[in-house]
Amino acid sequence: MNSEKLARKVARLAWEKKGNEIVILDVTKLADFTDYFVIISGESEPHVKAIADYLEEKTENGDVKIWHREGYQNFNWVLLDFIDVVVHIFREESRQFYELEKLWGDARIIRIEENAPDRISSAEKN
Repeated sequence: MNSEKLARKVARLAWEKKGNEIVILDVTKLADFTDYFVIISGESEPHVKAIADYLEEKTENGDVKIWHREGYQNFNWVLLDFIDVVVHIFREESRQFYELEKLWGDARIIRIEENAPDRISSAEKN
């Protein structure tokens, strides 16, 4: 599975677990360590954990393995590293504090439309 398809699959899976404000950042031209970030908000620590666990379960069933994971101590920010796709699952307060979308402001943004997991809109920003 190529990295863009994996990023979109992860985003759709996050919708299934009621993830909020899901955004894919295409950083292929900006970073040499990954191709995409998938950024997801969860409403609570248990919600962040549920999203992370679900993503791990569903991707491993498809033979996609997580290379590295972080944040399982407090569930304010969980990182799942698939190498070409890095998933960030935040509590809302942590997401606002770290502002990854601003930090990677030159990235192409692929927004997952609210209440429409099968429709993905792409917004170019440069």
